[in-house]
Formats: sequence, C-alpha cells, structure tokens
Amino acid sequence: MYGRFGLFINGTWTAALDGGVAPVFSPVTEQALGNVPVAGVADTEAAIASAAAGFAAWKAKSAFDRADSLHAIADEMKRRTDEAARMIALETGKPIVQAGREWSLSIDQFRWFAEEARRIYGRIIESRVPGGRFEVHHEPVGIAAAFTAWNFPAALIARKVAPALAAGCSIIVRPSSQTPGVAMVMVDCCRAGSLPAGAVNLVIGPTDATYAPIMASKAVRKVSLTGSTRVGQQMIRDAAATLKKVSMELGGNAPLIIYDDADLEAALNAAVPTKFANAGQVCVTADRFYIHESLHDAFVSGFVERTKAIKLGDGLDPSVGMGPLINAGRLAEMEKIVAGAVQAGAKLVEGGSRGAFNAGHFFQPTVLIDCSDDMGVMADENFGPIAAITRFTSDDEVLARANASDMGLSAYAFTQSPKRARRTVAELKAGMVGINSFAMAASEAPFGGTNHSGMGREGGTEAIRDYLDVKSSQMVWA
Repeated sequence: MYGRFGLFINGTWTAALDGGVAPVFSPVTEQALGNVPVAGVADTEAAIASAAAGFAAWKAKSAFDRADSLHAIADEMKRRTDEAARMIALETGKPIVQAGREWSLSIDQFRWFAEEARRIYGRIIESRVPGGRFEVHHEPVGIAAAFTAWNFPAALIARKVAPALAAGCSIIVRPSSQTPGVAMVMVDCCRAGSLPAGAVNLVIGPTDATYAPIMASKAVRKVSLTGSTRVGQQMIRDAAATLKKVSMELGGNAPLIIYDDADLEAALNAAVPTKFANAGQVCVTADRFYIHESLHDAFVSGFVERTKAIKLGDGLDPSVGMGPLINAGRLAEMEKIVAGAVQAGAKLVEGGSRGAFNAGHFFQPTVLIDCSDDMGVMADENFGPIAAITRFTSDDEVLARANASDMGLSAYAFTQSPKRARRTVAELKAGMVGINSFAMAASEAPFGGTNHSGMGREGGTEAIRDYLDVKSSQMVWA
C-alpha cells in the first residue's frame, strides 16, 4: 500500500539511498500493512539541500501565487478524501468517520492559510527624524521542519505545512514512523500546487538519521513539534545550538468542570464522545472530571450509560465508535494506570480491560470514580480511554484543583452563568478554554498551550507569525 510513495525529496518520490525499509503495523490486527523506506543521514541531508533550493524559488513567489497553490492543494486533498480517510483508519485504527473528519479539518487548514498568505501586512511608522519613516516588513524565516505525532497524522502535518508554505518557507516533514502513509498522501497532494521542487520534503526514519541532522543544520531555521513534553524539552535544548525558532504543542491533562447549574444532558452528550474519540489519544481531551457534588451521581450514571453504548472494534467498520490504541506499549500503560488507581482507592465502574479481543491493541472505554488529585490517573496525562471522575463543592475549590498541574493546554467547563463562565476563563491556566463546548481545533482560532504544554500557536492569524521574521527599515529623504 506504500509502493507508489516513499521519501519525497526534490519533488520526487524515492527510495532510501541505502535501500533500507521498515514495516508499518496495523493496531487492529498487529500484522504488517507494508514496508516504507527508512531514511539515512544522507537522505536527510539531501532533503535539507533540496529545501534550501526550494526555499529560494518559493519565497520569490507572490503572496497571491502562494495562495493559489494552497487552494489547489486543498482541491486535490478534497478529491482524495476517501483514500486519505482509509489510510488514517488503517494506520491509527480510529473509526473511519473520525478519520474523514480529520482529513476535512486538514483541508480547511490549507484553505485558511491560503487566505492568510494574502494578509501578511506590513506597517509604516512615522519617524522622529525629519523626512523619515520606518517601514516594517515580514519575511519567511527560511527552511522549516515539522515533527508530528501519530494520533492525528493528517491534521498535525497540515497545521505546520500550510502556514509554512503560506509564509513563503520551504518545509521538511518528519512524521511518526507508525503513521507514514497519511503523510505520504498529503505530501503527494502538495504536488497539485505546482510548488517548486524542494518546497516540501518528506523523510521517515529513526532519530539519529532524521532528527539529528535537521537539528544540527544551520540552514534549518524553524522547527515545530507536536509531541510529549519530554521530547519538547530536548528539542528546545537542541535548537539552542543553532538558535532555531521553535513551536511546541506538547502534552495536556485537561480538566472538565461541571458546575451545579450545568445543562447535564448537553454536558453528557458532548463529553462522552469527545473523551473516547480516537481511543482517548488526544492531547486536548478531558482527563480530569470535576463534578459538582449535587450532580455527581446523575453525571456518573449518564456517563456510564453512554459509555456502554460505544462499540469497540476495527475503525473500518462504520458501526464502530472506538478503535484500538496505537501500540502494545500504550495498552500496557492503560492497564497500569487503572490498576494503580484502583489500588489507591478509586472505583472502577466501567471497562478497565482489553475485553474479548484476541488480537489488536484494544482497551475498553473506562470510567473511574472516587478519584483523588494525588492519584496518577488525575495527576498525569493518561492519553487513553480513561475518564477519572471526582467531586467538588465550591467554585474556589475546583478552580484551584484544576490549576494544580504543570500542564496548560486546554480546559473545559459547563455552566449557564455568563459571570461564572467569565471567571472560569480568566482563572484557568490554559491556552484554550471551552465553555459548554469541546470544539477547540479550528483553523481560524489559535491552538496551543502554556507552561509545560508548550509555546507558539497553530491556527488563526497567530500561526503564520511563527514562520516569519520581522524586518524594519528607516528611510529618510531630505
């Protein structure tokens, strides 16, 4: 299934120079989906050289030409939606409906940044020097590199490639080795934009052969990561050697607050499918459920009822509501988290095991109650299908508890009080706060976190700034 793709360097699909390949495994069957080329250092160095030539040609294009190219890419992506959705479902195991939605959101990134390319505005500032004025310009930073995770293999790439191209940068994409095919389809769609050779490049392979040469290169001026906080910390250290710009979308441990005046049905109808989407492998999903004591029992009952209705299985089956975890390591981690929580005093009321599956990395949608803040299931991001539920009694209490985390990516609350909503948004330490909504990942809005959840933004008018340098000039005419 990967035969017509490979590495993408200098506008061409190619095998690795040393002929190296590696298998990609299905999380549903645990069988190999196929083999993909594995880049060596020489391949990555070729991609950097290609990106340098591509940048020189691409930055010379007008903003209007760049916009037309991004729209053409989006058109091709739309045409290939079925192919892409199937690839996402095969590699991640997520339900095909969710896969199609992800691809649509990725298309939207290219549409949005096609228009943002036309809106890179400068400024004129009056000077204190007689006859003078300052002009402020924005220029593409240069070669960018995108490092992405496996959980949203299309959307995460689109969020980086689209603003980079809109700004006039060339880019090297290094996707997760667990989901390379999705990246291949998207990069192949970029060919429809008639980009200069080298404007977009793709390398797949181990850290020492891909990451290390990119981070060491003085030519690469910007890196963007979606990954764990630990990896982000290391990337920041490595970027310091060549003073690269960095954008980091890292881990989360989102709280969900259900206040006593919440619309309980609306909260339940939104919270359950959101929590178990992509088997909970979503950095912005709610992990810590703080339920006002007056609604706690009704919330738990409604949550468990809806959770029981979720069908677990192969994402290619349109009736399936949740697929497997990505690999055996994540499966073992879920078992460890649940066991630790129960041992510490939490009560397991739904799920908590692999279920009846003999193959695949399946883990049931799981609900734990009577959780305390010092349990690992509450203190750390579980990144899986585990909802950890606890009670609270007052607004002051719950806001303090929700903020007792180094993470600050997203947070959510349900209330019918505008005053309480405003206070919640003001006091929660997070880059994104949803009130009566979990819909944070939109191309028109900035996406990103604070503290240990990262820096920089993807989406919105803010995202393109991370791919631009600011230049000012003073002109004086006698």
